[in-house]
Order: sequence, then structure tokens, then C-alpha cells
Amino acid sequence: MNEALREKLKLVSVATLATALFKRGLRNQVIQGVHPIRAKGVNMVGPAYTLRYIPAREDRNELAVFRNPEHPQRVAVESCPAGHVLVMDSRKDPRAASAGDILVTRLMVRGVAGVVTDGGFRDAANIGGLNIPAYHTRPSSPTNLTLHEALDLNVPIGCGDVAVFPGDILVGDDDCVIVVPQGIAEGVADEAVEMTAYEDFVVDRVRAGTPVIGLYPKTQERFTDEFAVWRKQNNR
Repeated sequence: MNEALREKLKLVSVATLATALFKRGLRNQVIQGVHPIRAKGVNMVGPAYTLRYIPAREDRNELAVFRNPEHPQRVAVESCPAGHVLVMDSRKDPRAASAGDILVTRLMVRGVAGVVTDGGFRDAANIGGLNIPAYHTRPSSPTNLTLHEALDLNVPIGCGDVAVFPGDILVGDDDCVIVVPQGIAEGVADEAVEMTAYEDFVVDRVRAGTPVIGLYPKTQERFTDEFAVWRKQNNR
């Protein structure tokens, strides 16, 4: 991933990115029902590396399958590239865990940028203490084998009602996660950086007592000049 792009996306909120994408006609890019286990205060950013689960069937998902060195869940943990985000389609079902703290620790050690599931993690409290962003719906203790079978690696998936294609850019802040299509990520990031600067200016003015009408959105030209002065003063 272009590191300049990564740095830009670290500085903007999911909410701002959602607005930039909405301007381009994309309305459904925020992964629904998925939140950070613990706020990190810094954005997760990275290309998607995907894992798809299907409903488990008892004759295929006994505990012994984890001994198979080609088990897709284990292979995903060992093959997700550094700097990428492992994104799991767990069918929006947190009753069985998508992974636990051992596998997420391995991802952290390998330099993976983050991990996202629309299911749940076991050992969630431990995962929250790791130095890797992790997003799920809620804690879940049963092994994934009780309900889910890991099947496909790095294929298009659905996660929290959002289509995720390998290489799409995942951005997660302390609220939620958004999917930015790879082909428009540069333009979206540039616009979001500009939007963030203006929004920070707006917050300053609102705190100082300025009414929002005409300011946000900007429909009064006097704020164009005020913003230019503010930007210079704040090196923005």
C-alpha cells in the first residue's frame, strides 16, 4: 500500500470518509454492528485480506480439523501480509468465535495492521490489550467450529452487510470501520483531509459561539476568508 495514502487515512475519521464516499454515490460502506474491542486512539488502515466462513456441518468440523496445516483459518493467520487487515465474513453471527487471542497475537507479531469480523472474538479482553486494532460485534467464547467453517481465502466477501473485495482499503477509528474501494482511495483520502481541516475550523468557531447556519455547510463567503486565516495560523 502507498504509505503516503496510509498516512492520510490515519488522520481522518470514518464519518468524514463516509461523507466523501456518499458524494461519490456510495452509501453503504460502513461495516454494520462492528466496533473496536478497545479504542486505540489511532486509525487502523490497510488493504483487505479476506476469510469467508460458511455454516458448520458436524461431519466436517470436529476439533481435530485444527491439526490440518492447511486449515483455512490457520493459513489466513500465517498468510495475511504485513500491513494488511484480516477481514472475516462470519455471517453476522457472534455465537461462535471467529478467532481468539493466540491467533490475533500471531497476526500482531507478523505486522498485520488489524483484524475485523462481523462475528465475535473469544478472549476479547486479552485481544483488547494487544497492540493491534481489533473490531467485532461482541465477545464470544465457543470455538468457531461449533457454528462456522472457514472455507475461502482472499475472495470477495460480505462483512456487516458491506461488500469487501481483496485489496479494498479498510479504515477503522475508535467508532467503527469503513471500506474504501481501492480504485478511488487516493481521491477520497485527499478530499477527507481537506474536509477534516474545515471541520476542525468549524469546531473552533462553534466552541467560540458561532451559529452553524452559513458555517456548516459553508454558504456564507466570509467563512472562506476566516478559514484561510485559521489554516495558516494552525499550519493546516
